[in-house]
Amino acid sequence: MNNEITLLPNERLDDLLSYGLHIIQSREVFSFSMDAVLLARFAGIPTKGKVLDLCTGNGVIPLLLSTRTKARIDAVEIQPRLADMARRSVAWNALQEQIHIYEGDLRTFFDRSQYGSYDAITINPPYLPPENGDQNENEHYAFARHELNGSLDEMVQACAKLVRTGGKVSMVHRPSRLVEITETMRRHRLEPKRIRFVHPHEEAEANIVLIEAARDGKPEVRLLPPLIVYNEERQYKEELMRIYYGDARPGQEKKES
Repeated sequence: MNNEITLLPNERLDDLLSYGLHIIQSREVFSFSMDAVLLARFAGIPTKGKVLDLCTGNGVIPLLLSTRTKARIDAVEIQPRLADMARRSVAWNALQEQIHIYEGDLRTFFDRSQYGSYDAITINPPYLPPENGDQNENEHYAFARHELNGSLDEMVQACAKLVRTGGKVSMVHRPSRLVEITETMRRHRLEPKRIRFVHPHEEAEANIVLIEAARDGKPEVRLLPPLIVYNEERQYKEELMRIYYGDARPGQEKKES
């Protein structure tokens, strides 16, 4: 931990609840949600090599991925303020040698990288088409929620260019767009291999879908058991507790980094 990192006005330092990690956040910009945590735990990533996170926001997914791999982790964020927060969070956790934050457009990131240069890619894109945007919405929230900096097709195309043959692309999104997502992935030679639906509780429809595809993979997909978030007492179920806390459950000592 680097206590020399400065928090700007209206920023706070939040505990990520595992491995002693912390992240800089602010109410003025979009904070990470459960979706990002689920993606970071669901994604298939190598123990070494190169991993890329697109639409990284304030960098929560790279931070969480660092607990699972020794691979180099690059991350791309188009909003300058969020990219800056992500860099400072990486520095706060002393992970500069492993995690590298780039400010820029994922659609042109290929220009500074190489074709097929990543073993795995994660992406938590905006869920809504641009025409669904609220004209009075905070611009940081608007960019996080709506496809204002690239369509789903453009984002999937960027993933397909950047991941190597056989490499994995993992995405979190809304189930209502699953057909569009799978069709778009297959059009860009990303074959869906694993899909998991997330339900708020056992009797509710899924409100999150996790999907992993392989570049030039064979057409075979596994539908994993559903992930249920809350039990009847509106508390996290055991699997959610493991996802969020790992070995650092409430009442137990946290695992040091």
